[in-house]
Amino acid sequence: MRIAHLSDLHVLRLDGVGPHRFLNKRLTGYANIRLKRGHTHHARYVRAIAREIVRAGVDHVAITGDITNLALDEEFAAAREILEADLGLSPSQVSIVPGNHDLYTGGAMRGRRFAKYFAEYLESDVADAAAAGGLGAFPFVKLRGPCAIVGLSSAVPRPPLVAAGEVGHAQLERLERILSHPDVKERTLVLLLHHPAHNPPSRIKTLLEGLYDAEHLARSLQPVARGLVLHGHLHRRQQRPLVTRRGSLHVVGATSASLHHEHAARMAGFNLYEIDDDGRIAHIEAHVLDPDNDAFSVADVPLVS
Repeated sequence: MRIAHLSDLHVLRLDGVGPHRFLNKRLTGYANIRLKRGHTHHARYVRAIAREIVRAGVDHVAITGDITNLALDEEFAAAREILEADLGLSPSQVSIVPGNHDLYTGGAMRGRRFAKYFAEYLESDVADAAAAGGLGAFPFVKLRGPCAIVGLSSAVPRPPLVAAGEVGHAQLERLERILSHPDVKERTLVLLLHHPAHNPPSRIKTLLEGLYDAEHLARSLQPVARGLVLHGHLHRRQQRPLVTRRGSLHVVGATSASLHHEHAARMAGFNLYEIDDDGRIAHIEAHVLDPDNDAFSVADVPLVS
C-alpha cells in the first residue's frame, strides 16, 4: 500500500468576492495574505504535486487540511478543480480532513461548507463512525488493503490570530469505538487530522496554535500497536513517535503543498508512505519540489527528538 500525504494547500481565489465577506476574521487573514502569504504560497506548486502523485502510482492520497485560505466558496471550488483536473483520482482513493483555515469563520462551520464540497471524499466504510454534530462527517473510516484510514476533524472557528484546534469529546468517544472494531483492529491505523498530536512546549503557543485535547487523543490511541498519525499545520516536515502501551505510532507532518521556502524541510512537496501487505510500515520519505523545473528530489522526513 502506497499512500501520498500532502497538506496546507492554502488555495486562494478572491475573484467575485464582495467586501462584505471580509467584515469578520477574514479581514486579518486578508491582511496576512497581502503582506506575506500571497508572496510565498503558489497554486501551481499544488498542481505540480498533484500530477507527480499520479505519476508515482500511489494507492491512496491523504490531505490533512487547510485546503483553502479563507473558507470561501470560491476557494473550495478552486480546490475541487485541482483534485478533479490535476489529481484525477476517484474520491474512494482520496481522504480529506479540514484545517483551521477551512473553518475560518462561524458561518463556514454552520454552513458545513467543507462537507458540501468534499462529501464524496468523506464517505465511511464503518456505518456508525460519523459523529452526529459539528461537521457531521467525522470520524470516517476507509478500509484499504492492510490499512484502516481514519479521518478526524480538529478544525474549529477561533478568534483572530488564534489557530488552535480541538477534536472534541464526541469524536474521541467514537474514535475509541472505531479502534475496537474488528475490521479496524486487524489493520494498520492511518489516522488523519490537521493539528499535530504533540503540542509545543510553550503554553502560550499551545493556546494559540496547538491541539487543546492532544493528551486525550494520546490516551485514546493507547490500544494501538502500530500505525501512522498524519498531520499538517506547521508547514514543516517532521516525524516523532507517540508511544502507546502496545507499541509506537509514527506521527508525521507534511509541509504546505504550496509553500516556497529556502529550507528543504519546509519547501513544498508531499510525503510517501509504504505499508507492506502484513501491515508493517516499510518506508517513509519526502518528495521535495524543485519549482524551476517541476522536478522532485527524495529525502528522509526529519526526526524530532
